[in-house]
Amino acid sequence: MARIIGGIGTSHVPTIGVAYDKGKQEAPAWAPLFQGYEPARRWLEEKKPDVLVFFYNDHLNAFFYDLYPTFAVGVAPSYDVADEGAGRRPLPLLPGHPGLSKHIAECLVNDEFDPAVFQDRPLDHGVFSPLPLLWPHEGSWPGAVVPIEVNVVQYPLPTAMRCFKLGQALRRAVESYPEDLKVVVVGTGGLSHQVHGERTGYNDTDWDMRFIDLIEHDPMTLARMRHVDYIRLGGAESVEVIMWLAMRGALSDNIEKVHQNYYLATTTAMTVLVFEEKGDAAAVPGSGVNPQLEGIESIEGTYAFDISTARERLRLNRFFWNMKETAFREAFLADEAGACERAGLTPEETRLVLERDWLGLIRYGANFFVLEKFARTAQRSNLEVYAEMRGETFEEFLATRQVPDAR
Repeated sequence: MARIIGGIGTSHVPTIGVAYDKGKQEAPAWAPLFQGYEPARRWLEEKKPDVLVFFYNDHLNAFFYDLYPTFAVGVAPSYDVADEGAGRRPLPLLPGHPGLSKHIAECLVNDEFDPAVFQDRPLDHGVFSPLPLLWPHEGSWPGAVVPIEVNVVQYPLPTAMRCFKLGQALRRAVESYPEDLKVVVVGTGGLSHQVHGERTGYNDTDWDMRFIDLIEHDPMTLARMRHVDYIRLGGAESVEVIMWLAMRGALSDNIEKVHQNYYLATTTAMTVLVFEEKGDAAAVPGSGVNPQLEGIESIEGTYAFDISTARERLRLNRFFWNMKETAFREAFLADEAGACERAGLTPEETRLVLERDWLGLIRYGANFFVLEKFARTAQRSNLEVYAEMRGETFEEFLATRQVPDAR
C-alpha cells in the first residue's frame, strides 16, 4: 500500500523562483535562503519519495473568478509551468500520478469533501517556486506530483479546521491506495506577510515562531483559529498558511521535526520545515476501486463516466465540447474528415464520428452531455440518438414514451 513518510511546510514566494532562475544562490542576500533548503533537499534525496502531494493555491494564473474552486485535485499525467506574465520558466514538465490522483479525488468525495478535478491547467509559483529547491531536475524530475489547489484568494475561504480535516482525509486516501508508494505531503504559503494596502510589508517574527511551534506540537490550536486571527497576527496574505494545516493533518502524531529554516529576505517570512514520520502506517484495506460503483459492470448497457475515462478520452470529448462554438461547427460541417484530423483524433475516433456511431462513441468514452452537442450539429435530436443507442427505429422508441409524437 502507499504510505506517507513525512511532510514539508514551505513558502512559495515568487521571488524565490526569480532568484533561482537568475543564479543568485550564492549571493549574500539570498544564500541564507537557498542554504536553508539544502537539508530538505538532502532529506528527500535520502528518502526517495515516489510522489509529492502539494497543497498550493493558484494565484489567478490557471483559475479565475469566473470559476475558482475551493478545492481542486489535479489528475493529469503531466503539468506545465504557468506563464505568469514574464514568460515560461525554464523548467521541465512535471509528471503527475494519474492513478493516485484519481484515487485521492474519489476518496475525498466519498469522505464527503467535494473537490473539483482538473487536467490541462498549468501550475504556478505555488508549486514551482519551492519545488526546484527541493528536487534535482536536470532534464526531468525524480518523481511525480499530485497538486491539490486550495482557495486562499477569494473569500469565503475554507476554514483552518476544514483544511486540517482535508489532510486527515488525504491520509486515509493515500493509505488505502494499493500500489507501494512513498508519499511526502507538502503544504505551501506564508509565513507572515501582506502585499496589499497601507499595511503592505507587514511581518511578525514572534508570531511566525509561535506558528512553527504550534504546527508541530499543537495544530488543533491553529485549526480553531479564524481567518481574521491569521490576518491580524501575520498579515492579510499570511492566511494561506491554512494549507500547512492540510499538510499537518495528513501526518500522524508520531513525527519528528528534522529541519527548520527561517529567513525574512523581502516582504515574506520565507520558511521551510521538514517533518518525518517515526512509525509505520497501519494497513488500510483498499482495492483502488470506487466503492460507490462496485458492481456497476453487472448493469447491462451502462457505462459510468469517471475520472479515468475523462482523462483518457479528453481529446475526443473536447472535440465535441467545442461544437458549442459557431465557427467550430461550421468548420466541421464544411470538412468533417479534415476537422477530425486537425483535432488529432485517431482513425478509430474519426470513424466513430463520421459514421455517427452513437453507441460506439459512448462505449469508447464519450460523455453524452458533449455528445449531444455533436448530435445537434449533425441535426439529430436527443430522442433520435436514444433510439439508435437502443437499436430501435425512432418510431419504435417513441411508441414506448408517454408523448409518442414528440419531436
